[in-house]
Amino acid sequence: MLIGPQGAAAAPSRTILVFGDSLSAAYGLDADRGWVALLQRRLQAQGYGYGIVNASISGETTSGGLQRLPRALRLHRPAIVILELGANDGLRGLPVGAIRDRLTRMTGLAEQAGAKVLLLGIRLPPNYGPRYGDPFAAMYGELAQQLHVPLVPFLLKGVALKSELMQADGLHPNAEGEPLVLDTVWPYLAPLLQRSSMGPEPDRGPR
Repeated sequence: MLIGPQGAAAAPSRTILVFGDSLSAAYGLDADRGWVALLQRRLQAQGYGYGIVNASISGETTSGGLQRLPRALRLHRPAIVILELGANDGLRGLPVGAIRDRLTRMTGLAEQAGAKVLLLGIRLPPNYGPRYGDPFAAMYGELAQQLHVPLVPFLLKGVALKSELMQADGLHPNAEGEPLVLDTVWPYLAPLLQRSSMGPEPDRGPR
């Protein structure tokens, strides 16, 4: 079951909360073609007993996410939180230290609520330059090491620099790119999953 941020359907007993921005909200596409919807289908096909709540909102920042997260945790009680925020902060050139602080606080809130956290790393377009872009990209790895949480180093690996996989804005994957985004996330998510008591033997990704 895939539930949107305003969905009224009861969350399943084991929930993955995807908490991000337009990169996880299928911006510019039908929702069922985004990587989060594709993830739900893969979980079902491989016998995992999870439902997904996609609480991603286009334009979201770490500041807005920090305000929204406590309610989302209370409402959905997730077993896993996939945290994908920071891109919009970076595009606005906000201080990297402040972004890092808010991501740290959100990770702590999720863990206090009993959830495992998977952090998704973002990189800015090359035109932002190394003075800001390099510390921004490095922030995710430093944060994951400090907080001992798994990290997808770059969500758009193999997609961001290929125009045929990106929308015209150069920032968001198109329908052909979204399955590759899922393939990037999957090897890091799979070790956090618990298999349902019934269903086919799941693929846990590369060993």
